[in-house]
Amino acid sequence: MNIAFQETYFKMKNLNLLVCEGNTPEEGKVFQDVGIPTHTESLKESLSFYNKDLNIDVLNPCLELNLKKIIPNLKKYDGLIWGGSSLNIYDDTIEIRRQISFMKECFKSIKKVLAICWGMQVAVTAAGGEVKKGVNGSHIGIANNIELTHDGSINLFYKDKNKNFNSPAFNFDEVVTTPNNAIHLASNKINTIQSLYFKTGVSEIWGLQYHPEITYKKMIAIIKFRKDILINKRKRFKDENEINKHINFIEEEIKISEKNSRMLELRNWLNLIS
Repeated sequence: MNIAFQETYFKMKNLNLLVCEGNTPEEGKVFQDVGIPTHTESLKESLSFYNKDLNIDVLNPCLELNLKKIIPNLKKYDGLIWGGSSLNIYDDTIEIRRQISFMKECFKSIKKVLAICWGMQVAVTAAGGEVKKGVNGSHIGIANNIELTHDGSINLFYKDKNKNFNSPAFNFDEVVTTPNNAIHLASNKINTIQSLYFKTGVSEIWGLQYHPEITYKKMIAIIKFRKDILINKRKRFKDENEINKHINFIEEEIKISEKNSRMLELRNWLNLIS
């Protein structure tokens, strides 16, 4: 362990985090049945790279929760992380409405929020913004050429991050209207809003459309598992041969990707809440 890593590690001890799983329990079981970690499992593993002593509670807001028991305890958390999902927020199902409602409750009590992909879409919607189906394409396993804005480059959330970078990503939707006074932190040619920061209630929210917490290898596993949907339903690839070429492209990225650089957003957010 190098000195810089030690300093970061010890600084972040004894944090209490709430992690919200964005997928329904049924979708989580689908992942597990084929040997793919859930998004919460991936997140926990990535966080442990920086701090093995985090106190993490996991909650699934898709379920009908006893809010009278949960809400009074929300103030004990130093931070909230809301992860990815296969849902589309404009579908307006009961599970989605529950997530938006619970996010609003979190805004009243938890000061620091990291909202990843679906989590950002829930946070933006709960704060009065809007999410729609992407018009410039989608990210299937990888987002290329994400570029920090000036505000992004000076935000401590992106400390030590390259101004232009690639990242694991998987999304078909995008933020089209941001909450009031939101600060735009990053973009690429697919999604204008790749990252943003805003305040609402007592919360400061850092939102990402990409996934620093998920490995490219997991993204490839998801692509292989969903290949029929990606070809026949989503119409993102013509055939399996085209999917294999895309997987080869991601495998080349794996060769040059460095774990700590890929996940700096997690390290920086943990430092921000310490």
